[in-house]
Amino acid sequence: MDLGIAGRTAIVCASTRGLGRGCAEALAAAGCTVVVNGRTQEAAERAAAEIDGRTIPVGADVGTPEGRAALLAAVPAVDILVNNNGGPPTRDFREIDHEALIQGVEANMAAPIALVQAVVDGMAERGFGRIVNITSASVKAPIAGLDLSSGARAGLTGFLAGVARSVAHSGVTINFLLPGPFDTDRLRGTLEPAARAEGITLEEAVRRRAATVPAHRLGTPAEFGAACAFLCSAHAGFITGQSLLLDGGAYPGVM
Repeated sequence: MDLGIAGRTAIVCASTRGLGRGCAEALAAAGCTVVVNGRTQEAAERAAAEIDGRTIPVGADVGTPEGRAALLAAVPAVDILVNNNGGPPTRDFREIDHEALIQGVEANMAAPIALVQAVVDGMAERGFGRIVNITSASVKAPIAGLDLSSGARAGLTGFLAGVARSVAHSGVTINFLLPGPFDTDRLRGTLEPAARAEGITLEEAVRRRAATVPAHRLGTPAEFGAACAFLCSAHAGFITGQSLLLDGGAYPGVM
């Protein structure tokens, strides 16, 4: 399918690896100019060189005003924004002090809102805009130990749900992708402590995790990226304010 976005300009935050990388690759394949973002310029340049298409590497921390300014300065206008950032480390909620709480909210709620504020009016003036926020399946079904991540991302979802309706008439859509278990460095990192505690290899822990999914496998960044690219496409203009769960059937509900 021709997604109808060739020539558009996209910023994909935290896109040197994992799910963000999958989104950057899919948008580049669709003909977009893609700003590829990592914490360091070296990481951004390496990933950009590996992606087939027109890419602009920007090493910057999206959690800071300076980092966001660098991303926005990389292109004259933004047609597509994919908000993404690493989540807080897994920990018992009793261990979250005030400073950690603020940092989690800043990274996973305040930072993406700031980027939306910076680009949404320009999108509306041009009559086209696609904003996709990568949150988490834990927004829909909370996971113990990810309370801070769940809370911040749920706050982002609630905040932007009303915004999505207010700009829909201008050709701008705002949606959310909720990843479940995908084969990424982050998932493997969360499994490592349990693997050590049980005396099993990391690969065995990954295999066991995949076996709990109805699809009997983990998701891939490529298929996540394909879903993102569709929400960013010219064909998705009637989809807005929605949370799309990608979890291989793990969530047991019907809504």
